[in-house]
Order: sequence, then C-alpha cells, then structure tokens
Amino acid sequence: MTELTLYYLLAINAVAFIAFGVDKFKAKTDQWRIPEKTLMLLALAGGSIGAWAGMQVWRHKTQHAKFKYGIPAILFLQIFLAGYLA
Repeated sequence: MTELTLYYLLAINAVAFIAFGVDKFKAKTDQWRIPEKTLMLLALAGGSIGAWAGMQVWRHKTQHAKFKYGIPAILFLQIFLAGYLA
C-alpha cells in the first residue's frame, strides 16, 4: 500500500466518522440532514471503517437495514478486495 493510499484511507474514514456524528446531531436538533446516499457513498469510497465506527459511537442509523447490513457488507468486501490485491 502506498503512502498516498494510506493518507486517503485515513482521511475518508475520518470524514465518514464525522459525517455520521454531524448527521446525528442534526437529527436531534431538527436541522437539515446529510442525505443517506452521501453517507453510503462515503463508505463505498473507502470509508466503511469510519462509517461503521460512527454508527456505533454515535448510535446512528443502527436500526436502518440499509446501514445495519449494508455498511458491514461494504466493509467485508473492501477487506476481501484489499487482501486479494495484496
């Protein structure tokens, strides 16, 4: 894995983690929300670990089937792909 790839993965996971926290805050304060599509795209773009961690830490989207099963599935596929390519 290149250094640039590592920095990208750290950044996208941090963004995904923070996005879940911001969306949870906005949900509690009845403000404009981050679209679910955006949250899923962050996970697909390599931020699945951050998305999953955000779901657990912020207790956000944990009951939505799309996220409850989708984020772990994306994470599994990304780990499998990384292992296959390595």
